[in-house]
Amino acid sequence: MTSTTTIQANEATGPGNQPRRVSIQGYAGAFHESATRLFYTGQDVEIVPAHTFDEVVEQVLSGEKSDGALMAIENTLVGSLMTNYLLLQEHELRITGEVYLRIQQNLMVLPGTTLADLREVYSHPVAIAQCRKFFRDYPHIRLIEAADTALSARHVQEMKDPSRGAIAGTTAAELYDLEILAAGIETNKLNHTRFLVLEKGCYDGQDQGNKVSLSFTTPHESGCLYRVLAILAAYQINLTKIQSRPIVGRPWEYRFFVDFVAEGKVGWQQALEGVGPITKDLRVLGVYQQGIKP
Repeated sequence: MTSTTTIQANEATGPGNQPRRVSIQGYAGAFHESATRLFYTGQDVEIVPAHTFDEVVEQVLSGEKSDGALMAIENTLVGSLMTNYLLLQEHELRITGEVYLRIQQNLMVLPGTTLADLREVYSHPVAIAQCRKFFRDYPHIRLIEAADTALSARHVQEMKDPSRGAIAGTTAAELYDLEILAAGIETNKLNHTRFLVLEKGCYDGQDQGNKVSLSFTTPHESGCLYRVLAILAAYQINLTKIQSRPIVGRPWEYRFFVDFVAEGKVGWQQALEGVGPITKDLRVLGVYQQGIKP
């Protein structure tokens, strides 16, 4: 698998040329770690684990433990992670990169364990959702939600109980000396997750790249969103994603999150000047190099 083609200057090192400290939701062996090492291929990074995405954001904003973060934002099977969009909107974070990772879910157990031995299997709710069809043939196995895929694998290794298994990636199995009883148990094999690379602070016009992420609201009037999209199209903006989220306290009003790749000769900044008068709360969440899809 190939990493992103461009890494921003100084992005792979922390202060004083120390390893760059990257916060992730999850622990050693998690998919977030795999995505981080893919993005920073060949670079020296230190993984900073966090139990929740809120904790990831706290670490980045404080700067004491972390120089930045890598955070999942959407998956081809379960869709967008809306709580993470909200974190982007509520905090002074900017997107400086993205990376796509093929997600293969594996059923792992203590060596020598069989499917007949299993009674409980642990994993993150998203991983469980991706694999439910596999477990329909094994109704004796109870699926239990946990905070993280890799943490579930570690739990199985520590408990030394052959009736327990975990759903996680290959790296977790290797790290915790578990045996993969069934590989690739996700229902849909075209299972990919998009991760965002985040840093503290808002976009200040300095970051470079061909992809732009925005958020904005529109007046509660008919046709407003259509006019925004029409202007973007006129400037040869290739819209790659649009996502809406209800605005708390303003019934039937929505905030829109938009990703686009600038392909025309006219700068995307001019396109934003065009949509500015017909939007509200327009914010550039990040300008960065488009990631390579596997």
